[in-house]
Amino acid sequence: KSRGIELPFGDPSDSSGKETVCGLGNSKNEKFVQYLQEEGAEVFQSTVDFIKELRKQGIKIGIASSSKNCQPILQSVGIEDMFQTRVDGVVSAQLGLKGKPEGDIFLKAAMNLGVSPDRAVVVEDASSGVKAGRNGGFGLVIGIAREDNVKDLFENGADIAVKDMSAVSISWVNSWFEKRPRDLFKFWDYTDESVDIAGSLLKTNDDIEINPSYLHKAGRILTKDNLVVFLDYDGTLTPIVDKPELAVLSDRMRGLLIELSQKCTVAIVSGRGRSDVESLVKIEGMLYAGSHGFDIKGSGLSMVHPKAKEAFPLIQKAVKHFQATLSGITGLLIEQKDFSLALHYRLIDESKYLSIIKNEVENFVAGENSLKLLWGKKVFEILPDIDWNKGFAVRWILNALGLSFKSSSIIYIGDDTTDEDAFRILRSRGCGILVSKKLKSSCADFWLKSPADVESFFELILKSYSKDGRV
Repeated sequence: KSRGIELPFGDPSDSSGKETVCGLGNSKNEKFVQYLQEEGAEVFQSTVDFIKELRKQGIKIGIASSSKNCQPILQSVGIEDMFQTRVDGVVSAQLGLKGKPEGDIFLKAAMNLGVSPDRAVVVEDASSGVKAGRNGGFGLVIGIAREDNVKDLFENGADIAVKDMSAVSISWVNSWFEKRPRDLFKFWDYTDESVDIAGSLLKTNDDIEINPSYLHKAGRILTKDNLVVFLDYDGTLTPIVDKPELAVLSDRMRGLLIELSQKCTVAIVSGRGRSDVESLVKIEGMLYAGSHGFDIKGSGLSMVHPKAKEAFPLIQKAVKHFQATLSGITGLLIEQKDFSLALHYRLIDESKYLSIIKNEVENFVAGENSLKLLWGKKVFEILPDIDWNKGFAVRWILNALGLSFKSSSIIYIGDDTTDEDAFRILRSRGCGILVSKKLKSSCADFWLKSPADVESFFELILKSYSKDGRV
């Protein structure tokens, strides 16, 4: 188009001589295959060496590519057997996977390996690839800056950038997964940018660059005009209580939420059913996402994940099963939500009954291909086995509202394991805040100790609005 050339798109089956976009692509591919057969591909030996070391330590390895020539390239240099799964352009076409910057090919590779994305690393050299890794919610996204494109890789979601994989050791990768968030109040006005994302606990070397968005004071999260605040409910807005129905907002918290919702977009993203959390909050003009984001409503939006609807009969089956097998255990609460099931064991005698409940839950879920199990704070959560979580729900809401990470300040505050999915989606382009009595490993940027601290943080935000005249 930039050269004044207009071609019809055509069909993927077009011959290489046909003047269509597809025909041109097929012509290019024929020449590429010919060159590959004659010349072979170039190998970055440091990357191969890194893969060999991973294999020695029993770490699973997959390859993901948009190219339909991925397998011939690997074969041309004799390294096809180094990978335990391959998701390439051929597989994507067969399965209807979305291309980069969506994370489909990486997520499919992780699934084939039996690995959760939060415990997986994406290594990419292209901006669309690192963005796909971030959108997929992977635990670490490494950008290889072979084209002097560090800034571009960081802007699209790379956690770190290296010139070559020889800079990265497995021990460094392990340290990344143990990093901890920083105290939000301590770093609110912090000016020393030498401190890293882990509060100096994560050591780097001169060959590894960390995304600069991790190196600034906490107050940086309010630098853009459009503020969007996503909030978990239990443990974030209210203290953790023995029974779900006892989790009630304090008057102070409710007042702050009302005031905040009048100045910016506020969404509650909870594991509770949407109608349940909506009835507890009782504030109009807010967005509510229930059942870990399967059910979203508010601000003119309404969405129920279609696959969650299909799984509803199976959730009912699970409820009946556990009522028949576990209801005799004193203190166990079996809670059916809109599209999920929770078994709360906070009140049971754990030494006597926890192993029984755990075995029953794991055996039931293992026997149902359409369910998955999450283990939260004193609760087993049984959900539809759908490629969807709180992080994906956050992206859906932002897209539906026409908001972007570049033009908006996005904050997510949560306390549980399911909130880590959102922390990983937001990392480097928003802000994740963990609520926890004790500091622990997390994908969040910052740390608050309690719902009372969350209230204090809201007051800081509202003060910032008054200070810069945005009220």
